[in-house]
Amino acid sequence: MYADDRVLVGVMNRKRDLDIARRQRWYRIPQAKMRRGLDAEYVAFFLSRQVFGERGGSIAYFARITGIELARRRDLLPKETRHADDLYYKVQFRDLIEKDPPIENFPARSIHFIRTTWDRFVSAETISDLYSAADFYVDRVYYALRG
Repeated sequence: MYADDRVLVGVMNRKRDLDIARRQRWYRIPQAKMRRGLDAEYVAFFLSRQVFGERGGSIAYFARITGIELARRRDLLPKETRHADDLYYKVQFRDLIEKDPPIENFPARSIHFIRTTWDRFVSAETISDLYSAADFYVDRVYYALRG
């Protein structure tokens, strides 16, 4: 794990998606939502409060990415016919790790996807911290050499 490893935070708003992530270790992301591509070493998951109750409303899990492939929705979720021909990134990863403490969504903001870095992710207490432009995060080399 390196400070500048990239972390992509996605949203889970269905219990079935969390179950797939836990058991089968993959997550789907619409290719249309990632026009710049999916370039990250880690994936993390924001659980929606409406579905996950008390554990929701925070980034509660993360995992190291092991592979990415393109697949049609019908191949990923054969029983769901809606958007069957849409392309998705199938992000495969190691076992989920619980983020302790979770990263809280305070003040509450709408979340879709967040791109951040490992050092921001591990030190973040709130979603806003993932966007920090503090000198330590921006000028890593200076702070590492200053040591």
